[in-house]
Amino acid sequence: MRCIIIMLLLSIVGNGKTRAQANELAQLALNIEKLAQFKSILRDLKKGYEIVSKGYGTVKSLTEGNFNIHKVFLDGLMEVSPTVKRYRKIAGIVEYQLVLVREYKRAFQQFKQTNLFSPDEVVYLARTYDNLIRSSLRNLDELAMVITSGKLRMSDDERLAAIDHLFGEMEQKVFFLRDFNLKAGSLASGRTKQRQDIAGMEMIYGLKN
Repeated sequence: MRCIIIMLLLSIVGNGKTRAQANELAQLALNIEKLAQFKSILRDLKKGYEIVSKGYGTVKSLTEGNFNIHKVFLDGLMEVSPTVKRYRKIAGIVEYQLVLVREYKRAFQQFKQTNLFSPDEVVYLARTYDNLIRSSLRNLDELAMVITSGKLRMSDDERLAAIDHLFGEMEQKVFFLRDFNLKAGSLASGRTKQRQDIAGMEMIYGLKN
C-alpha cells in the first residue's frame, strides 16, 4: 500500500522532480497525518470519478438518443409519402414516354416506306430515335428510384423537385421528337415535290419511257 501511495505521489509530482523530492514524498507517506490527507484526497478523487462517470453516461445516453432520432429521420426519408406517389406529374412522365414511343414508331415507319431517304439517312434516323428512347428510359429508371420506398433518402420536397425535373426533361424530349419529325417530314415533302417536278418535266419533253 505504501509503495502504491508513493508511486501515486511520484506521478503527481512528475518525472522532472529531483531525488530529494522523491525522498520527501516517502517520508510524507509514512506520516499518519499525511496518510489521512491522502485518504481524503482519494475519496475526493473517487467522488470526482463518479461524477465524471455519471456525466459521461448522461452524454452517452443523449448521444445515443440523438442518434436514434437521427436514424428514425433518415429511415423516414427512405419512405415515399402518398402525397408524392399521387403527384400528377408522375402520370405525365409516363404519358410522355408513351407519346415518344408511339410517335417515333409511326414517323420512322412512314419515312422508310417513302423510299425518299438513303440507307445512310435511314440509319441516322434510327440512331437518333434509339438515343432518344434510351435517354427516356433512363428518366423512367430515375423516376422509379424517386417514387419507390427504400431506394433514396429524400424529403418529400426533394422528391417532388426531382419529379419536376424529370417531367421537364421528358417534355423537352417530346418537343425534340416532334421538331425532328417535322424537319424530316419537310425534307421528305421537298424530295417528293422534286421527284414530281422531274417526272412532270420528263413527260413534257417526252423523256419518260
